[in-house]
Amino acid sequence: SIRDVAELAGVSLGSASRVINKVDNVTAKTRQKVEKAIAALAYRPNHAAQSLRLRTTRTIGCLLTDVTNPLYAKLFRALEERMRTAGYMMLLANSLNLAEREIDILSTFQSRGMDGVILAPGNERDRDVLKAIHGIGVPVVLLDRDIKSKTDQVLFDHVPGMHGVVSRLAALGHRRIALIVTQSPNRPMRRRIEGFCSGMQAHGLPVEDEFIVRLPTAMSAAFEAVTALLKRPDRPTAIVAMGTNILNETLNAISNLDMRIPQDISVVSIGDPDFAASYAPAISSLRVDLDAAAKASTELLLSRLRGLGGGKPRCVMIDCHYIERQSCGPAPLSKGKPSRRR
Repeated sequence: SIRDVAELAGVSLGSASRVINKVDNVTAKTRQKVEKAIAALAYRPNHAAQSLRLRTTRTIGCLLTDVTNPLYAKLFRALEERMRTAGYMMLLANSLNLAEREIDILSTFQSRGMDGVILAPGNERDRDVLKAIHGIGVPVVLLDRDIKSKTDQVLFDHVPGMHGVVSRLAALGHRRIALIVTQSPNRPMRRRIEGFCSGMQAHGLPVEDEFIVRLPTAMSAAFEAVTALLKRPDRPTAIVAMGTNILNETLNAISNLDMRIPQDISVVSIGDPDFAASYAPAISSLRVDLDAAAKASTELLLSRLRGLGGGKPRCVMIDCHYIERQSCGPAPLSKGKPSRRR
């Protein structure tokens, strides 16, 4: 028991309890003694008893739309590592963009006694989902969603990032730029399209609906849509595509037409998938610092769990950074057929 740990360590019961419950106000020497006693006795705390006594489960719920999306997978890993360091276990749930599923997950988080939750729901305008978020009764951090709420938020600054990508391509002489995204009605997609359009307009470039391809989901096939774009007489000379699956299919379509990057077509990825830097040629990317997003999210949530942060909701904006690699070059001078590989 915890009494055995305290006795073997030669410390008070309270000191042993603070070490076991990962409380900060313990000296390094005391912590070392208690941890040594825990190892010697193979002590394992009774989680259920702790939860009842301390009125905390030391667990955090995390709702994401689909962790098969590499961006969400990396973000969750960063969140989990930071919360683990703070003494919390994270419980991940995938909503698959289904409103009923999101409501059920939020109800489960509440009934399981989560201490707090980090959410990126796929239905940011569904009334019942919003009602479930507002009524969950524990500290909440919303990730990159436009939801009017009294909860803390971490947002990604998509608009200036996308605007900057278009500006860079325009400076290279590109006048026909295509955007390959999804039909999602959520904030990330709306803001990306907003930034793309504002960048085009700022440089006097026409925004053509045919050059903004909206696929059903991030896992949808993009090969045929991109191929059709590249076969047009007025084909784009640059493509901005979502990573990972859409970018991969975009690159396959370009390769299948024997087009060269960047001589015939320049490519920029939204997001920076692992293969972007090692692809030949390396793919330029607009990336979000996921470690910074995880740090902001955990700090906001932990401060609430410690009774800090004040009464007003807080918002942290995470910048998007453009990384130029070899996939971007001057627009091809010829309006004819693209050069063939040799």
